[in-house]
Amino acid sequence: MSARPGTIGELRASDFPDRSVKQEVAANAARRLAAGEPLIDGLVGFEDTVLPALETALLCGHDVILLGERGQAKSRILRSLTGLLDEYVPVVAGSEVNDHPFRPFSPAARAAVDEQGDATPIEWLPRDQRYAEKLATPDIAVADLIGDVDPIRVAEGRYLSDELTVHYGLVPRHNRGIIAINELPDLAERIQVALLNVLEERDVQVRGYTLRLPLDLLVVASANPEDYTNRGRIVTPLKDRFGSEVRTHYPRSTSAEMAVMHQEAVIDTAVRAVEVPTFMSEILAAFTRALRMASEVNQRSGVSVRFSVANYETLVGAALRRALRARENSAVARPVDLQQVLQAGVGKVEFETFEEGREAEILTRLLHRAQLEVFRSHMVGVDFTGLLARFDEGAVLETSDVMPAEEVIGQIGRIPGFARMLTALGIHAESRELAASALEFVLQGLHLSRRLDRETTDGTVRYRAG
Repeated sequence: MSARPGTIGELRASDFPDRSVKQEVAANAARRLAAGEPLIDGLVGFEDTVLPALETALLCGHDVILLGERGQAKSRILRSLTGLLDEYVPVVAGSEVNDHPFRPFSPAARAAVDEQGDATPIEWLPRDQRYAEKLATPDIAVADLIGDVDPIRVAEGRYLSDELTVHYGLVPRHNRGIIAINELPDLAERIQVALLNVLEERDVQVRGYTLRLPLDLLVVASANPEDYTNRGRIVTPLKDRFGSEVRTHYPRSTSAEMAVMHQEAVIDTAVRAVEVPTFMSEILAAFTRALRMASEVNQRSGVSVRFSVANYETLVGAALRRALRARENSAVARPVDLQQVLQAGVGKVEFETFEEGREAEILTRLLHRAQLEVFRSHMVGVDFTGLLARFDEGAVLETSDVMPAEEVIGQIGRIPGFARMLTALGIHAESRELAASALEFVLQGLHLSRRLDRETTDGTVRYRAG
C-alpha cells in the first residue's frame, strides 16, 4: 500500500487504469476465462446453463437479474462477484460516497479538489468494502437506499436546501462497487421508482431537494420467476434497466445433487468421523428429486438444495449418535437413520393446500420410492435366493437407530452371496458397520420389491418372510 499513489497528482502520473466498475468486472472476467479459471467457485451443475449466460452478461457490462426458486445458489453467485473487482481502487480521502479522484460529485469531495487540486489526498478502497447486499422487504424506505435529510446537520445551522444536510443511504455509499438486491419484487413500487431514478436518470429528490448522483455501479438482483413474470411486481422501467436475465435451476442429475450435498454440508469431525456410503447419499438425492416432481408438493415454492444438505447433515448426526451410544468402532450411516431425516424435514417442504395433514405420509412414500430406485439401480442381476431362503426358514431380523452393527449382523449369520451384494454397492472394506448398512439397504429394497415383510414398532424395524 505504501507504494501506491497518495494524491490525485501522483495517481495521474501512474499507470492505474481509469475505468468504470462494469469495465473493471468485464476485464477481470475476461482474464479469468482466458486463463481457464472458473468465474465463480463452488457452483455445481451450472457449467453449461447458468454460467455461460452470466459470463456473457458481465463481459458486455450489463446489470443482471437472477431468476430462480429458493436454494438455487443465487445469493452465492451475487456474493462471489466481488472476486471480479480490483483488489483496491482509489477514492478521494474521507469521501462518504467513494468519489472518483478524477470525477468527484459530492460537495465535500468537490470542495477538497477545488481547494487542493492535485495535492488532494486519496485512499485505497479494498474490494470487500465495495459490495452491498440488501434483502428487499416492504418496509424499506427511500432513506435506507438513497438517503435523507440529517436532522443533526440541520440543527447545526445548515439550510434544508443545502446538499450537505443529506445523509447518504446504502446505494450512494457503495458508489464504484456492486449493489445486490435480493428478492427485488418485494420492494415497494415507490422505492423501485426512486432506485430507477438513481440508476437511470442519475438524480433523486430528497425532501424536495434534487440531488445529482452520477453513480458508478454494477447492479445485480435476484427474484422468483413467479413474482417477476406473472404478478408484475417489478415496475416496467426498472425491468428494462437490467440488461441481462439469467435463469438458475436445481441440480439436474443425482450426481450433481450429491456433489452439492457433499460440498455444502457442515460436518464437525472433531468428535468422530462419519462415513456415509454412496448409496445413502444417492437415496437422499433421489428423495429430493422425487419431491421436486411430486404433484402434492407446491412446486412454485420449490424444494431447495438446502433441503438435501440439511438431510445429509441429519443423516450424519444420526449415525454419530448411534456410534457414541453403542460404542461402535466407526460411525456409518444406515437406512434406519432415514427416519430421523423424515422427522427433521417434514416442516421444510411446502405442500399443496389440499394435502394438509398428509405431509408425513407423502414424505414417507416418496422416500420409499427413492430407496427402491437406488436399490434397482445397484442390484441388477444380483441373486438374493440364499438370503431369502434364510427368512423362509423362519429368520427374523430386527434393527433400530441405536442398535450396533455387530448385533444387526449377528442375527442372521453368514449370508450366501452377500459379498456380491457388497460389491454391487461399491463396498470393499471389511467393516461390520458398512456391512450392517448394506444389509439394511438390501432388506429394505426387498421389502419395497414385495419380497419381504416389514413392520415397525416403537422405532424397532423387523424384517420377516412375506
